[in-house]
Amino acid sequence: MVVKKFFGIVGKFLSFLLLTVLGVFVLLLLTINLFCNGPSNKARELFVTTFLETGQMKFVVSIFLDDKEIKEIVNNNSLQVMDDVINPDLITVDKTNDLKENIEVVEIPGNSFTAKMMIVKDPSTISLATTYPWTEYGVELDKLVKKSNAVAGINGGLYVSASNKGGRPLGLTVSGGEILHLNVTGLRGVYLIGLDQNNLLKIIDLAGKNNEQVKNIIINEKIRDAVAFQEEASDKNNHFVKLIINGEKRVLNGLGSGANPRTAIGQRKDGSILLLVTDGRGASGHLGATAGDLIDIMHEYGALNAANLDGGSSSSMYYKDAYLMTSVTLYHSNSSWKLPTAFVVKEK
Repeated sequence: MVVKKFFGIVGKFLSFLLLTVLGVFVLLLLTINLFCNGPSNKARELFVTTFLETGQMKFVVSIFLDDKEIKEIVNNNSLQVMDDVINPDLITVDKTNDLKENIEVVEIPGNSFTAKMMIVKDPSTISLATTYPWTEYGVELDKLVKKSNAVAGINGGLYVSASNKGGRPLGLTVSGGEILHLNVTGLRGVYLIGLDQNNLLKIIDLAGKNNEQVKNIIINEKIRDAVAFQEEASDKNNHFVKLIINGEKRVLNGLGSGANPRTAIGQRKDGSILLLVTDGRGASGHLGATAGDLIDIMHEYGALNAANLDGGSSSSMYYKDAYLMTSVTLYHSNSSWKLPTAFVVKEK
């Protein structure tokens, strides 16, 4: 009798649990359908472009919209082509900066995100930390910062992020003037983003270049620390690189992109480097920042040149033994994903 009663209670509980889960699932489907096919075009476009930029959730959009609709939304919310090349003569690195105040951190609130801007007055204190020689697994951002005897850092460029192993960079990696990784074969829209020996930010389009040609660019441009990121706008990958070149803001179509966690780098006229990281994907209730948000922030803080770096779950910022911005992934919400590279800031 007791056993029968026990199983009866368990059965009722399981039935209640199943109905609850089913109800939540149905509500979720109805909500997603409302975003995709509801009356608000702005909400629809923001929702679709945001999901298309995630690593694992792109398929959600294709459940509710066909390929033609998706392509139209992406085309309506993209960045126009920007062929401008950085003019190094517009930047004069100020060597009189007081290194006692080399780093300043500013919190920036937004409508759908919170961001931290790290202003580094002396660009020579920025370098690229790596886990070289490469293995299957990378390390968290704080470990890369400490390994380099640095005080601060942000995540860097492209890497193999599957299963959060994070041990292998993609495209290229240059650290201290040494090429540690170079393979652009099969990568579309690759850009070099980094600093040269004169401490100037470089954003170089590598489209159509083979590995040997890229090697020559690195040597001729005297690149000392750099990573790669992609310029590709499609329903599979909504990456973008250039934000501001020679003080000119990149022109947007619609929102420019979806809203997601972002990491960006820029340089002011006096040579100061701007390191920007935003949250998103539900972190603190925020959706994230769009391309337009990044452009506006970088322009407001005086960036003459600026570029987008790897974002999403990788976006993170570390300073003085604490994470100022962390991974948006639940199981790494107090640290970062494993990374092979990071731009770090040292003290002199």
